[in-house]
Amino acid sequence: MAPPERSTNSLGMHFVTIPAGEFMMGSDERPDALAQAYPQYPRERFLLLADEAPVHRVRITRAFQMGQHEVTVGQFRRFLLASGYVPDAERDGTGGYGYNPSYDPASSARGDAFEGRQRRYSWRNPGFTQSEEHPVVNVTWHDAQALAAWLSQTEGRRYRLPTEAEWEYACRAGSRTRYHSGDAPESLAQVANVFDQDSASLWPQWRAFALPHHDGFSFTAPVGSFAPNAWGLHDMHGNAWEWVSDWHGDDYYAHSPVEDPQGPAEGGVKVRRGGSWHTWSFYARASYRNWNDPDTRYTLVGMRLVRELP
Repeated sequence: MAPPERSTNSLGMHFVTIPAGEFMMGSDERPDALAQAYPQYPRERFLLLADEAPVHRVRITRAFQMGQHEVTVGQFRRFLLASGYVPDAERDGTGGYGYNPSYDPASSARGDAFEGRQRRYSWRNPGFTQSEEHPVVNVTWHDAQALAAWLSQTEGRRYRLPTEAEWEYACRAGSRTRYHSGDAPESLAQVANVFDQDSASLWPQWRAFALPHHDGFSFTAPVGSFAPNAWGLHDMHGNAWEWVSDWHGDDYYAHSPVEDPQGPAEGGVKVRRGGSWHTWSFYARASYRNWNDPDTRYTLVGMRLVRELP
Protein backbone atom coordinates (compact mmCIF):
# COMPACT_ATOMS: atom_id res chain seq x y z
CA MET A 1 0.00 0.00 0.00
CA ALA A 2 1.32 3.45 -0.92
CA PRO A 3 2.16 5.74 2.02
CA PRO A 4 -0.52 8.36 2.77
CA GLU A 5 -0.24 11.80 1.24
CA ARG A 6 1.06 13.94 4.09
CA SER A 7 1.73 17.62 4.67
CA THR A 8 2.99 19.60 7.67
CA ASN A 9 1.80 22.92 9.11
CA SER A 10 3.50 25.74 10.98
CA LEU A 11 3.25 23.98 14.37
CA GLY A 12 4.70 20.74 13.04
CA MET A 13 1.36 18.92 12.79
CA HIS A 14 1.21 16.28 10.06
CA PHE A 15 -1.99 15.99 8.02
CA VAL A 16 -3.23 13.11 5.88
CA THR A 17 -5.73 13.55 3.05
CA ILE A 18 -8.94 11.59 3.64
CA PRO A 19 -10.95 10.87 0.47
CA ALA A 20 -14.62 11.64 0.04
CA GLY A 21 -16.85 8.58 0.26
CA GLU A 22 -19.67 6.71 1.96
CA PHE A 23 -19.85 4.46 5.00
CA MET A 24 -22.30 2.93 7.42
CA MET A 25 -22.15 4.83 10.70
CA GLY A 26 -23.01 3.47 14.13
CA SER A 27 -23.65 0.00 15.52
CA ASP A 28 -26.70 -2.18 16.00
CA GLU A 29 -24.98 -5.13 17.68
CA ARG A 30 -27.30 -7.05 19.95
CA PRO A 31 -26.53 -7.24 23.68
CA ASP A 32 -26.09 -11.03 23.44
CA ALA A 33 -23.31 -10.66 20.88
CA LEU A 34 -21.58 -7.99 22.93
CA ALA A 35 -21.89 -10.07 26.10
CA GLN A 36 -20.17 -12.96 24.34
CA ALA A 37 -17.33 -10.74 23.11
CA TYR A 38 -16.90 -8.95 26.47
CA PRO A 39 -17.82 -11.61 29.06
CA GLN A 40 -16.29 -9.76 32.03
CA TYR A 41 -18.68 -6.78 31.71
CA PRO A 42 -22.02 -6.53 33.55
CA ARG A 43 -24.82 -7.13 31.06
CA GLU A 44 -26.51 -3.82 31.84
CA ARG A 45 -23.64 -1.99 30.12
CA PHE A 46 -24.80 -3.42 26.79
CA LEU A 47 -28.26 -1.95 27.26
CA LEU A 48 -27.02 1.65 27.36
CA LEU A 49 -25.97 2.04 23.74
CA ALA A 50 -29.14 3.31 22.06
CA ASP A 51 -27.34 6.40 20.78
CA GLU A 52 -25.14 4.20 18.55
CA ALA A 53 -28.20 3.19 16.52
CA PRO A 54 -29.65 2.97 14.01
CA VAL A 55 -26.82 2.14 11.65
CA HIS A 56 -27.23 4.65 8.83
CA ARG A 57 -25.56 5.60 5.58
CA VAL A 58 -23.38 8.71 5.62
CA ARG A 59 -21.80 10.37 2.62
CA ILE A 60 -18.75 12.58 3.12
CA THR A 61 -18.96 14.70 0.00
CA ARG A 62 -15.57 16.43 0.11
CA ALA A 63 -12.09 15.16 0.81
CA PHE A 64 -10.41 16.75 3.84
CA GLN A 65 -7.14 16.60 5.71
CA MET A 66 -7.00 15.12 9.19
CA GLY A 67 -4.24 15.25 11.77
CA GLN A 68 -2.16 12.10 11.43
CA HIS A 69 -1.71 12.26 15.19
CA GLU A 70 -3.41 13.80 18.17
CA VAL A 71 -2.24 17.32 19.00
CA THR A 72 0.88 17.02 21.12
CA VAL A 73 2.06 18.79 24.24
CA GLY A 74 4.79 20.49 22.23
CA GLN A 75 2.44 21.71 19.51
CA PHE A 76 0.00 23.06 22.07
CA ARG A 77 2.83 24.80 23.92
CA ARG A 78 4.03 26.46 20.69
CA PHE A 79 0.48 27.64 20.01
CA LEU A 80 0.23 29.23 23.45
CA LEU A 81 3.59 30.97 23.12
CA ALA A 82 2.73 32.34 19.69
CA SER A 83 -0.86 33.37 20.39
CA GLY A 84 -0.92 34.42 24.04
CA TYR A 85 -4.01 32.27 24.56
CA VAL A 86 -4.59 31.12 28.15
CA PRO A 87 -6.21 27.66 28.44
CA ASP A 88 -9.41 27.34 30.44
CA ALA A 89 -7.83 25.35 33.28
CA GLU A 90 -5.45 28.25 33.96
CA ARG A 91 -7.70 31.14 33.01
CA ASP A 92 -10.52 30.25 35.44
CA GLY A 93 -8.15 29.13 38.17
CA THR A 94 -9.92 25.84 38.85
CA GLY A 95 -7.40 23.59 37.12
CA GLY A 96 -8.08 20.10 35.81
CA TYR A 97 -7.77 16.47 36.84
CA GLY A 98 -4.69 14.36 37.42
CA TYR A 99 -3.22 11.09 38.57
CA ASN A 100 -2.22 10.93 42.22
CA PRO A 101 -1.01 7.54 43.47
CA SER A 102 -2.27 8.30 46.99
CA TYR A 103 -5.76 9.24 45.79
CA ASP A 104 -8.45 6.61 46.43
CA PRO A 105 -11.32 6.54 43.89
CA ALA A 106 -13.60 5.32 46.69
CA SER A 107 -13.18 8.72 48.33
CA SER A 108 -14.95 10.38 45.40
CA ALA A 109 -18.72 10.66 45.30
CA ARG A 110 -18.59 9.58 41.65
CA GLY A 111 -15.89 6.98 42.13
CA ASP A 112 -13.75 8.93 39.68
CA ALA A 113 -10.38 7.40 38.86
CA PHE A 114 -8.62 10.76 39.04
CA GLU A 115 -8.23 13.60 41.48
CA GLY A 116 -9.61 17.03 40.61
CA ARG A 117 -10.49 19.67 39.78
CA GLN A 118 -7.41 21.17 41.33
CA ARG A 119 -5.26 24.10 40.27
CA ARG A 120 -2.14 21.93 40.29
CA TYR A 121 -3.46 19.94 37.33
CA SER A 122 -3.65 21.29 33.78
CA TRP A 123 -2.27 20.51 30.32
CA ARG A 124 1.14 21.17 31.89
CA ASN A 125 0.64 18.58 34.62
CA PRO A 126 -1.79 15.65 34.27
CA GLY A 127 -0.14 13.94 37.24
CA PHE A 128 2.26 11.86 35.15
CA THR A 129 5.29 12.62 33.02
CA GLN A 130 4.81 13.58 29.40
CA SER A 131 7.30 14.60 26.74
CA GLU A 132 6.64 17.14 23.99
CA GLU A 133 5.56 14.21 21.75
CA HIS A 134 2.76 12.95 24.00
CA PRO A 135 -0.87 13.93 23.30
CA VAL A 136 -1.92 17.04 25.17
CA VAL A 137 -4.73 16.37 27.69
CA ASN A 138 -6.70 18.42 30.22
CA VAL A 139 -7.85 20.67 27.36
CA THR A 140 -11.43 21.82 26.93
CA TRP A 141 -13.53 21.92 23.78
CA HIS A 142 -13.09 25.70 23.89
CA ASP A 143 -9.30 25.28 23.98
CA ALA A 144 -9.51 23.13 20.86
CA GLN A 145 -11.64 25.76 19.15
CA ALA A 146 -9.12 28.44 20.05
CA LEU A 147 -6.25 26.46 18.54
CA ALA A 148 -8.21 25.87 15.33
CA ALA A 149 -9.19 29.54 15.06
CA TRP A 150 -5.61 30.74 15.58
CA LEU A 151 -4.23 28.36 12.97
CA SER A 152 -6.94 29.42 10.52
CA GLN A 153 -6.09 33.07 10.97
CA THR A 154 -2.33 32.53 10.93
CA GLU A 155 -2.12 30.23 7.92
CA GLY A 156 -5.12 31.33 5.85
CA ARG A 157 -6.51 27.80 5.75
CA ARG A 158 -9.59 26.68 7.66
CA TYR A 159 -8.84 24.45 10.65
CA ARG A 160 -11.55 22.96 12.83
CA LEU A 161 -12.53 19.95 14.88
CA PRO A 162 -13.83 17.03 12.82
CA THR A 163 -17.54 16.36 12.77
CA GLU A 164 -18.53 13.17 14.51
CA ALA A 165 -19.29 11.59 11.13
CA GLU A 166 -15.89 12.59 9.72
CA TRP A 167 -14.19 11.20 12.81
CA GLU A 168 -15.87 7.77 12.58
CA TYR A 169 -15.38 7.64 8.80
CA ALA A 170 -11.66 8.37 9.23
CA CYS A 171 -11.30 5.95 12.13
CA ARG A 172 -12.92 3.06 10.25
CA ALA A 173 -10.87 3.69 7.10
CA GLY A 174 -13.13 1.38 5.11
CA SER A 175 -13.70 -1.18 7.86
CA ARG A 176 -17.00 -2.21 9.47
CA THR A 177 -15.54 -4.04 12.47
CA ARG A 178 -15.59 -2.87 16.09
CA TYR A 179 -12.08 -1.50 15.68
CA HIS A 180 -10.23 -0.70 12.49
CA SER A 181 -8.00 -3.62 13.52
CA GLY A 182 -10.86 -6.14 13.69
CA ASP A 183 -13.64 -7.28 16.00
CA ALA A 184 -11.53 -8.86 18.74
CA PRO A 185 -10.53 -6.57 21.62
CA GLU A 186 -7.12 -8.27 21.55
CA SER A 187 -6.57 -6.84 18.07
CA LEU A 188 -5.95 -3.47 19.72
CA ALA A 189 -2.56 -4.65 21.01
CA GLN A 190 -0.73 -3.40 17.91
CA VAL A 191 -2.76 -0.26 17.19
CA ALA A 192 -3.92 1.29 20.46
CA ASN A 193 -2.80 2.44 23.89
CA VAL A 194 -5.79 1.42 26.00
CA PHE A 195 -6.33 -0.08 29.48
CA ASP A 196 -4.03 -3.10 29.60
CA GLN A 197 -1.86 -4.82 32.19
CA ASP A 198 0.48 -1.83 32.48
CA SER A 199 -2.35 0.53 33.42
CA ALA A 200 -4.08 -2.14 35.52
CA SER A 201 -1.03 -2.36 37.77
CA LEU A 202 -2.05 1.10 39.04
CA TRP A 203 -5.78 0.29 39.24
CA PRO A 204 -5.89 -3.40 40.27
CA GLN A 205 -9.58 -3.12 41.21
CA TRP A 206 -10.38 -2.92 37.46
CA ARG A 207 -7.90 -5.53 36.24
CA ALA A 208 -10.74 -7.75 34.97
CA PHE A 209 -11.39 -5.16 32.26
CA ALA A 210 -7.76 -4.83 31.18
CA LEU A 211 -6.51 -6.38 27.97
CA PRO A 212 -4.08 -9.24 28.63
CA HIS A 213 -1.00 -7.70 27.01
CA HIS A 214 1.61 -5.16 28.14
CA ASP A 215 2.18 -2.29 25.70
CA GLY A 216 4.86 -0.62 27.82
CA PHE A 217 2.81 2.47 28.67
CA SER A 218 0.99 2.97 31.97
CA PHE A 219 -0.16 6.43 30.86
CA THR A 220 -0.11 8.24 27.50
CA ALA A 221 2.32 7.16 24.79
CA PRO A 222 4.18 9.39 22.33
CA VAL A 223 1.90 9.89 19.34
CA GLY A 224 2.52 7.43 16.53
CA SER A 225 3.87 4.71 18.84
CA PHE A 226 1.33 2.23 17.48
CA ALA A 227 0.51 1.08 13.96
CA PRO A 228 -1.79 3.35 11.91
CA ASN A 229 -5.08 2.45 10.28
CA ALA A 230 -5.44 1.87 6.54
CA TRP A 231 -5.52 5.64 5.89
CA GLY A 232 -2.35 6.36 7.85
CA LEU A 233 -3.95 7.76 11.01
CA HIS A 234 -2.44 6.82 14.36
CA ASP A 235 -4.14 6.48 17.75
CA MET A 236 -7.71 6.65 16.48
CA HIS A 237 -8.35 4.13 19.25
CA GLY A 238 -6.86 4.98 22.62
CA ASN A 239 -4.14 7.31 23.92
CA ALA A 240 -6.47 10.32 24.37
CA TRP A 241 -10.16 10.91 23.86
CA GLU A 242 -10.68 13.39 21.02
CA TRP A 243 -13.15 16.25 20.99
CA VAL A 244 -15.32 16.55 17.88
CA SER A 245 -17.46 19.50 16.82
CA ASP A 246 -20.94 18.01 17.37
CA TRP A 247 -23.42 18.44 20.16
CA HIS A 248 -24.58 15.05 21.40
CA GLY A 249 -28.13 13.87 20.75
CA ASP A 250 -29.43 10.49 21.94
CA ASP A 251 -31.71 10.10 18.93
CA TYR A 252 -29.75 12.06 16.34
CA TYR A 253 -28.89 9.01 14.23
CA ALA A 254 -32.59 8.33 13.62
CA HIS A 255 -32.92 11.52 11.57
CA SER A 256 -29.35 12.33 10.58
CA PRO A 257 -28.99 13.62 7.01
CA VAL A 258 -27.10 11.37 4.61
CA GLU A 259 -24.71 14.04 3.37
CA ASP A 260 -22.15 15.60 5.73
CA PRO A 261 -24.11 15.46 9.01
CA GLN A 262 -23.16 18.19 11.46
CA GLY A 263 -24.92 16.93 14.58
CA PRO A 264 -27.80 18.58 16.46
CA ALA A 265 -28.20 22.35 16.12
CA GLU A 266 -27.93 22.75 19.88
CA GLY A 267 -27.30 20.73 23.00
CA GLY A 268 -25.71 20.61 26.41
CA VAL A 269 -22.68 18.37 25.87
CA LYS A 270 -20.10 17.89 23.13
CA VAL A 271 -19.09 14.49 21.80
CA ARG A 272 -15.67 12.97 22.30
CA ARG A 273 -14.48 9.85 20.50
CA GLY A 274 -11.89 7.09 20.42
CA GLY A 275 -11.05 6.20 23.99
CA SER A 276 -7.83 6.80 25.91
CA TRP A 277 -4.92 5.08 27.61
CA HIS A 278 -7.24 4.42 30.59
CA THR A 279 -10.27 3.28 28.55
CA TRP A 280 -11.55 -0.29 28.67
CA SER A 281 -11.56 -1.85 25.23
CA PHE A 282 -15.37 -1.95 24.99
CA TYR A 283 -15.49 1.86 25.13
CA ALA A 284 -12.78 2.29 22.50
CA ARG A 285 -14.95 0.82 19.71
CA ALA A 286 -15.24 2.90 16.54
CA SER A 287 -18.98 3.42 17.09
CA TYR A 288 -18.88 4.32 20.80
CA ARG A 289 -20.01 7.84 21.68
CA ASN A 290 -19.03 9.67 24.84
CA TRP A 291 -19.63 13.29 25.76
CA ASN A 292 -18.85 16.08 28.19
CA ASP A 293 -19.68 19.68 28.87
CA PRO A 294 -17.47 21.77 26.54
CA ASP A 295 -15.90 23.31 29.66
CA THR A 296 -14.59 19.90 30.79
CA ARG A 297 -10.86 19.49 31.16
CA TYR A 298 -9.81 15.96 32.00
CA THR A 299 -6.63 13.95 32.15
CA LEU A 300 -7.86 11.58 29.41
CA VAL A 301 -9.20 14.12 26.89
CA GLY A 302 -7.26 15.73 24.04
CA MET A 303 -7.93 16.62 20.41
CA ARG A 304 -7.14 16.10 16.74
CA LEU A 305 -7.77 18.72 14.06
CA VAL A 306 -9.10 18.79 10.51
CA ARG A 307 -7.68 21.12 7.86
CA GLU A 308 -10.01 21.78 4.96
CA LEU A 309 -8.70 21.47 1.42
CA PRO A 310 -8.73 24.61 -0.76
